[in-house]
Amino acid sequence: MQDPRVPPDTRDRFEALCLACYPAIHRYALRRTDSVDDVADLIAETFLAAWRRLDDVPDGDAALLWLYGVARRVLANHRRGESRRSALAARLRDELAVGQETAPADPRTDALRAAFDALSPADREVLALAGWEGLTGPQIATVLGCSSTAARLRLHKARKRLARLLGTTDEAPVMTPLRGETR
Repeated sequence: MQDPRVPPDTRDRFEALCLACYPAIHRYALRRTDSVDDVADLIAETFLAAWRRLDDVPDGDAALLWLYGVARRVLANHRRGESRRSALAARLRDELAVGQETAPADPRTDALRAAFDALSPADREVLALAGWEGLTGPQIATVLGCSSTAARLRLHKARKRLARLLGTTDEAPVMTPLRGETR
């Protein structure tokens, strides 16, 4: 189905331009990019620009040269974008690595991590919600879809199992009040 808003002579001119120049633009893109997806994007953006500026496209052999110029600018934009994405990825990777490097090695932390990993997923989740996320009993209950009492009980039992794995004594309370709660 053809778009009635596009005059037939405009459509015919664009189709003729594509038929005549597509192979050359395809080869141009293939020689300058490493990815088949990038080749497709480069060709699509080049011919989109030609469609939008069809009145500016010269006739005859000059049309291919004009399209080469468009493809060159599209490729330059693509490379700048790729460079920005790579720089951002490197910066994020460095920032994440810095956070990991600054954590000093502590045998207690290693023991805690090993004990935590040995717990069931349900115990790890309730402990993480309380310890890492800082949630209160009612908030944990909402996340877990249970009553506040059930959440406190699950947390209490998970803390006891963690303490048992760590071999801690009764000197420190296993169950402490959650933020925003009283005993």
